[in-house]
Amino acid sequence: QVQLVESGGGLVQAGGSLRLSCAASRSIFSFYIMGWYRQAPGKQRELVARIFSGGSTYYADSVKGRFTISRENDKSTVYLQMNSLKPDDTAVYYCNADSPRLPSYWGQGTQVTVSS
Repeated sequence: QVQLVESGGGLVQAGGSLRLSCAASRSIFSFYIMGWYRQAPGKQRELVARIFSGGSTYYADSVKGRFTISRENDKSTVYLQMNSLKPDDTAVYYCNADSPRLPSYWGQGTQVTVSS
């Protein structure tokens, strides 16, 4: 069993920045693809960014150039640095650990609200 705990959400003005953190209860980065998803009211959950075990990254087109996913292996923590935030970025952000052969895990979510 793995617990993922997100933090760092909040209220920010458009153009501002936030950094989200996701702490895993144990070292899993060698086995899992770590990702950030978000879900806005009335919309489906969507993938924002992923970081693979080898360190390569993927970003949704809507956040490319503004968001950066990274990790600290010794802290079992994944980050999402969000810059140039827009009101459309308002959503609950979820951390995810995904593997084709192992159970997937989700965090409880953290609210990000961007005011115009």
